[in-house]
Amino acid sequence: MVVTQENVAVNGSRRVSPQEIADVLRERIRAGELKAGDRLPTQAELAEEFGVERGSIRQALRALQDDGLLSNVSKGSPPRIAEPAPAREEPQPTMVGLAPRLLEAFSARQVRIDVVCHTAETLMLALGESLRMIHEGRIRPETIDVRILVPSRDINLAFPVPVEGDGDPVHQRWLSMRNAQLQVLRHNLLTLRSTHGIDVHVAFRALPFTPPVKLYLLNGEEALMGYYTLTRREEEWGSQTLDMYDVLGAQSLLFSFVKRTGQRDASFVKESQKWFDALWETITSDLTLS
Repeated sequence: MVVTQENVAVNGSRRVSPQEIADVLRERIRAGELKAGDRLPTQAELAEEFGVERGSIRQALRALQDDGLLSNVSKGSPPRIAEPAPAREEPQPTMVGLAPRLLEAFSARQVRIDVVCHTAETLMLALGESLRMIHEGRIRPETIDVRILVPSRDINLAFPVPVEGDGDPVHQRWLSMRNAQLQVLRHNLLTLRSTHGIDVHVAFRALPFTPPVKLYLLNGEEALMGYYTLTRREEEWGSQTLDMYDVLGAQSLLFSFVKRTGQRDASFVKESQKWFDALWETITSDLTLS
C-alpha cells in the first residue's frame, strides 16, 4: 500500500487510520526500505507525511512495537527498526524439547510452572536436568510453584480405551501410572525444601474431561503446546495383554509461543494462562493420589 495525498484525504474528509499507517510502515520494513537499526522519521515528520495528528502516529508506532518491529521506543528520540527475531526452532518431540525449556525456566529466581497433561510421565523425566543443576548448585531458584491438571479418576476417559471389551484394566493401568508419576514428581520437588531451603509448593487438581492437548506454561513467559495423537498399541499389564487406543505423549511435537516474540505470541501465552487459571478455580476438583 502506498499512501499519497489522494488517499490520505478525499474532499478533505478522510484520513488514514493508525492501522493503515502501521501497515504502510510494516510494508516498508518488509520490503527493505527500512532496515534493522534504521531510525524512523520523527513523529512530526510522519504526521506531516500522512496528514494526521501525532496521536495517530503514536498509535501506529505502538502497534509496530507490539509486533516486535521497533526498538528503543522512547519519548526522547525516534525508535529504530528492530533486529529480526531469531529463527524459531522447529517443533520438537516433547521428550527432546521440554527439558531445556524447563531448565531455562528454573534458572529464574521465582519459578512458576502450570501444566495440563494426561499423565506426568514426560514432565517427571524432563525435570531431571533442572533438579540435577539445582543439586549441583549451578542454579538456585528462591521459590518454585508447580500446578498440574490431570484427568479425574472418576470420568470415562476418551483415551486410553480398549479396542474392544472390558475397559477396566486399561483404566486401572492409566490410574496407577498417573498416581505413581505424580507422587514421584511431588517428592522430587518437595525434597528441595529440606536440601536447599527453597520455598516449594506443588499442587494437583482433577479435570472433568480428557484433555486433547498438553500445555506447559513457564513463568508466564512461554507456552508450549502439543497435540495428543491416538494410536493403536498393545502393552503387557500384569497377566494381560492390553489392546488399546492410546497416546504416546513423549512423541507429541511441542509448539513454542514466547511472550517477548511479539503480540501474537504474547496473546497466546496470556490467553493460555487465563484458560488454565479458570479451570483451576472453577470446574476442577481435589485430586487424591490413591
